Amino acid sequence: MFLGTYIHRLDSKGRLTLPSKFRPFVGRELVVTKGMDRCLFLFPQERWQPLAQKLDALPLGKREARRARRWLLGNASVVSPDRMGRILLPAALREYAGIDQDVVIVGLETYMELWAPEAWHKELESAEESGLVEEQWELLEI
Repeated sequence: MFLGTYIHRLDSKGRLTLPSKFRPFVGRELVVTKGMDRCLFLFPQERWQPLAQKLDALPLGKREARRARRWLLGNASVVSPDRMGRILLPAALREYAGIDQDVVIVGLETYMELWAPEAWHKELESAEESGLVEEQWELLEI
């Protein structure tokens, strides 16, 4: 289970060290791809497979289905943590997310999001200002 927010720094080769609390749950391979809102999604392989199967089942005749497949599958890379828990983030994905040195790693139960710090702070501010946080609690009926 991935929970919490961590800030880590890329090394000179573009490798990201995963939080030590997350490492027991990542397995041998992860899939990193473009996320929404200019972040990256990072899935353990076991969580990625059901999503990939759903994408594969989408009808090729529908434009939205093709776009979803291109976005998530066409930009995906399989990465394997080394013995120190580091993964190599592809340069094209780092560029898309605006990740230069520092990376905000957000644990979201079954997957992680990787953010440039500035983008993460803007996302948090936007969510608070929009009232979205309160709306979500209401949906959960808490």
